[in-house]
Amino acid sequence: MEKIKFVKTYFKFLIIIVVMTFSLHSCKVTNTLNVEVYETSAEGNSLKKVDQFSKDSNPIIITLNPNEKFQTITGFGGSFTEASASVLNRLSKKNRKKILDAYFSEDGANYSLTRTHIASCDFSLSNYTYAKVENDLELKNFTIEDDKDDIIPMILQAKSISKDGFNIIASPWSCPPWMKDNKKYVGGKLLPEYNDTFALYFSKYLDAYKKEGIDIWGVTVINEPHGNGNNWESTLFSPIEMTDFVQNHLGPKLEKDGWGDIKILGYDQNRAGIKEWVDVMYKDENTSKYYDGLAIHWYESTYEVFPEELQYAHQKAPNKYLIQTEACVDSEIPHWKDDAWYWKKEATDWGWDWASEKDKYLHPKYAPVNRYAADIIGCLNNWVDGWIDWNMVLDTQGGPNWFKNWCVAPVIVDTEKDEVYFTPLYYVMAHFSKFMRPGAIKIGCTISNSELISTAVQNPDGSIAVVIFNPTENSQTVEIKLEDKNTIVSIYKKALQTIIIKPN
Repeated sequence: MEKIKFVKTYFKFLIIIVVMTFSLHSCKVTNTLNVEVYETSAEGNSLKKVDQFSKDSNPIIITLNPNEKFQTITGFGGSFTEASASVLNRLSKKNRKKILDAYFSEDGANYSLTRTHIASCDFSLSNYTYAKVENDLELKNFTIEDDKDDIIPMILQAKSISKDGFNIIASPWSCPPWMKDNKKYVGGKLLPEYNDTFALYFSKYLDAYKKEGIDIWGVTVINEPHGNGNNWESTLFSPIEMTDFVQNHLGPKLEKDGWGDIKILGYDQNRAGIKEWVDVMYKDENTSKYYDGLAIHWYESTYEVFPEELQYAHQKAPNKYLIQTEACVDSEIPHWKDDAWYWKKEATDWGWDWASEKDKYLHPKYAPVNRYAADIIGCLNNWVDGWIDWNMVLDTQGGPNWFKNWCVAPVIVDTEKDEVYFTPLYYVMAHFSKFMRPGAIKIGCTISNSELISTAVQNPDGSIAVVIFNPTENSQTVEIKLEDKNTIVSIYKKALQTIIIKPN
């Protein structure tokens, strides 16, 4: 009898152990995040899916909080320029498609937000305007013929590739020279008597492009209203002059002509000047009525994001866009098939040679990958909702460019040999554009190590995209915590990583 009782007790004990073991196992599975990890590194990974991780007993902690919500993401992408379109025209159809697929297909970077220039810019083959006849106040001779061989076909082919579509922001570098006080493409100001004609110029452009099958999402009033040292196309505006033009001419004209849904972005220059501009733009309801947001560039520094300026802009107008519309590795000739260069602190920008002595500290040598990754993460962590790169593709000289203002693009081509080089910068852009989709919400994301930086968004499909940048010489173990769940991964030294957390 005692033996039978012992056996029953023993079996009950075994059942309890089995149930507890199963429960613990189930709990462990339930509390582990379902993730996919993609990495680009100095060691050679290029947006490679990785699933083997080293472990450390003291991991860096990234804590995500989806209940802490910030800006809605507008998108990421690059720019359609005459320079990019012209080099694509010189490639084989196979390589042309290869590049545009890489930028716009779901399998590629899947760009969602882009920019183009209204008439010529420095990355054009020559100076041109759509209003070639002087004093044509009604713009009866307006024409976009200059764009029909290059920019327009490039945009249309990109549209045919993109499943989700993409938005386009269009920016003039100069109003037609005959509307300016100096009658030149470079420098000078728009004469007040041509305010209405320049507003009409925008309306004509929007209509002409629509007839070509291209809808423009937004415009900036002028590229770099402070000028660019009188080097290439420009038109000078003060904050008051631009706001007057938008408030009393451009806004009302677009509204009257049926373009009221076109987004008008003000400023469109470096972040260090934000405060003086938004104070005027968003002074009151009347001044801000037609402004949909602020456009900014990164050229004020090779490393500084200017978070206080970005925070100030958001606080001044929380419901308006804050979009980075231009960035590139400037004043450099591209390094051909030399991935290592893009990870080294060897690049210099315009300020290395030409910044004033008091501003020289903002322009040290830098690693191009570091600059891109840190800037995009820093922008996202300070209310920026869109980030647009400059030229999508350039030749081995860093052009063509009528001013010989050579720069680097994420994709470089040798038009003579019909060869294509996807630089590490292409993959950096894809880490964001591919995995952070329009409509995503920037969420709370803290990291326990000051040497690494991170950001996170929750996409419309419920997935969370976490981007981590490790610029150090050491690989790191990272534990990601989301509510009561976690996962442990590792990031290689000098690497950028996107972690996709799939919804349950």
